[in-house]
Order: sequence, then structure tokens, then C-alpha cells
Amino acid sequence: MGGAKKKSIGSQEKTSKDTPAADDKGKKGEKKGPIKKQKSSIVIEEPQGLKTIKSMKPITSHALARSMSVKISIANSFLRTLESKGIVRPIGGYSGHRIYELGPTEAISQ
Repeated sequence: MGGAKKKSIGSQEKTSKDTPAADDKGKKGEKKGPIKKQKSSIVIEEPQGLKTIKSMKPITSHALARSMSVKISIANSFLRTLESKGIVRPIGGYSGHRIYELGPTEAISQ
């Protein structure tokens, strides 16, 4: 009963000439090159990161990323390096969403 009305031949020609994407759809055998991922070279400087962390109540990667304007993965790796140095320690969280607290003050001043 319902359905779209079939376009006339004249209007079909007009739309196919206006949009070049319609012509590209019919081509087969063309392959696009592989997508190259761009590596991020942004890092958090330790003194600046520690200054930000000291002012935070719950230390999470999401909050650190938001306050430092970096990606969450960069904030995560920064927190993991601080954890390995003993500056912060995990106190909670689940499934990769960790909550940290500052460790002893001797480790921070080094």
C-alpha cells in the first residue's frame, strides 16, 4: 500500500550528477589504504602532575585527565608510574577504575 514514490528518470539523472558519492558506490575492487594510528606524544610532567594530585580529594584517572586536559589513557599511565614509585597507592575501585590516595610524604619529596 505505502512506500516511496518512484522518481522520474529526469530527477534521477539530476541527483546522480549532483552527488559524486553516488558514482563512487558502484565501483568495486578499489581498496583504501590501511588506517594509520597516530601515537600521542603528550606526557604529564611529574612536578605539575603532583601539584594537581595534591589538590584532589579522590584521585582517579578521569579526574586527573579532566584537570590536566589530557586523555584518560595518559592519566592512567601517569598514575601507574606514580604507583610503582610508591607516591600513590590504590585504595579502591573495580575493573580498571581505580581510586588512589597519596602515599607517605617521604616518597613525594624525592
